[in-house]
Amino acid sequence: MIRSDHILNTVDMIQKENLDVRAVTMGIDLLACRSQNIRHTCDKIRKKIADSACRLTTVCEDISRKYGIPVVNKRIAVTPMASVGAGCNRKEFVLLAKALDQAAEDVGVDFLGGFSANVENGMSTAARELILALPEALSTTAKVCGSVNVGSSKYGINMDGLAMLGTTIKELAEKSADTGGFAAAKLVVFTNQPEANPFMAGAIHGVGQHEVVINVGVSGPGVVARALERRLSRGDNPGLHDLAEEIKQTAFRVTRCGELIGRKVAEQLKIPFGIVDVSLAPTPKVGDSVGEILRILGVDDIGAPGSTAIVALLNDAVKKGGTFASQSAGGLSGAFIPVCEDAELARAVENNTLPLEKLEAMTAVCSVGLDMVAVPGSVDALTLSAIMADEMAIGMINHKTTAARIIPVPGKEAGEFVSFGGLFGESAILPVRNTGKSSRFVKFGGRIPAPINSLKN
Repeated sequence: MIRSDHILNTVDMIQKENLDVRAVTMGIDLLACRSQNIRHTCDKIRKKIADSACRLTTVCEDISRKYGIPVVNKRIAVTPMASVGAGCNRKEFVLLAKALDQAAEDVGVDFLGGFSANVENGMSTAARELILALPEALSTTAKVCGSVNVGSSKYGINMDGLAMLGTTIKELAEKSADTGGFAAAKLVVFTNQPEANPFMAGAIHGVGQHEVVINVGVSGPGVVARALERRLSRGDNPGLHDLAEEIKQTAFRVTRCGELIGRKVAEQLKIPFGIVDVSLAPTPKVGDSVGEILRILGVDDIGAPGSTAIVALLNDAVKKGGTFASQSAGGLSGAFIPVCEDAELARAVENNTLPLEKLEAMTAVCSVGLDMVAVPGSVDALTLSAIMADEMAIGMINHKTTAARIIPVPGKEAGEFVSFGGLFGESAILPVRNTGKSSRFVKFGGRIPAPINSLKN
């Protein structure tokens, strides 16, 4: 049981340290909306979302005011549309995306995730048509986000899918050139994608979930940074194990805050509560940075030797604190390193201390992967596919979730600057070395087999 008095000591965390509930996400099962007529399917989708989420925004705002904890985003995640739209062609999938966008607008949420497909062990006709529809679907909608799971530790990596997605990402960026290729920021490519996750752009409502459910994502890099500063100011020369304990205890308190809000929202809406995802998801705001934590923990430049080890310590401590705080901890819980969304990481890219190769190494131990990484618009599609293949291999071999959200910025080259605004932030554009030299690898296609220890399953 969560008692309100357990979070009274978090007032400073909220007012001074940028603690917030980053996302309250309602998961909605749309499988029953399938119909032989695409217009009828779109109508049923809009009605199901309206009926389920009409009070979501109001209830979130009421609970936020009552407890004084900001709820930054209200979101919806739906059943992957490759399943809902089985039998549709790409034009019909675009109509489904527009129906989702209109539904999200009608109920007043910030984003809607689930324009998604799973192709880890092969590609159905529906998944292929959805991927072909992605450039138009995501560039012509405001709130719809998509994802494709191309790999898993059980089945391996679908290289044919990755080859398609390199081209898809290029087209997404080019269709939104006037916004710096922003449409590409609404697509995430996964290995081992979780089926319950409140964070965009990868949120989906997977099979085996409730008909409608509330998931919540809490973020607190600023809270962790200030806790570490206080611990270091005591002057007793703590070791890294002491600092990890401080992170764990802070993550515990943050998780309790998030679960309280999520359960109260679910209670008011009379639907089940799902998971609380405690993730150090930064914002461009000063003092709300994972990169700042790396500096506090001892590297003068982010990307210097030791950076990967620090991310590993941070990710582990956050997961331990969240798991101890709640039986419902789940999703992506850990540390995010989204370059554009983190002011310190973006500055490290600008200062050339954090190259793409070091960033990739750090993703081996963080909770997601190459996230919000802006690269030159001249990078070819096959090189993008190869970059994603490297990232997917990290997740497959290590039995962890990895993801890639890469934005090839049209008309700009390495060292130039791009700004997406709001929570999406801004960054210098990362150089990509050895472009065009992975084409033969990607063109082989087929599937990279799963690691041998997965055969036990």
